[in-house]
Amino acid sequence: MTEQIPLVDYLELGDDPHLVANECTSCHARFFDRRNACASCSGTDFQKVKVSTTGELKAFTIVAFAAPGVPVPFVAGLIDCDGTSVRGNVVNVEPDPEHVSLGMKVRLTTYPMGTDEAGTEAIAFGFEPIS
Repeated sequence: MTEQIPLVDYLELGDDPHLVANECTSCHARFFDRRNACASCSGTDFQKVKVSTTGELKAFTIVAFAAPGVPVPFVAGLIDCDGTSVRGNVVNVEPDPEHVSLGMKVRLTTYPMGTDEAGTEAIAFGFEPIS
């Protein structure tokens, strides 16, 4: 079996892939990066929490120009996952306004981004429309 690693630290792989946020124990604000203090209340205690794997597309843009080697067009979105804002690409959908819309229901999905010389596969996440 190919070894797999998540592309980002806050992606948990396995039988139930999901994102994990750092939640402030005082005000419950959530962050995906490591924090010394909460940006909302200055609290310093955090706990790891599982983020909902379904959500609603709140904002998006269709990216037409990107760094060399990055295939375009693609859809970059802001997804509300039961109160947690997640930035991620909308995948498995045509990247045009006829197929992507505000309020669209989406779910987390994972996919391979590439494999290194040792055969280790990097796994990324995105959100796909819920039919």
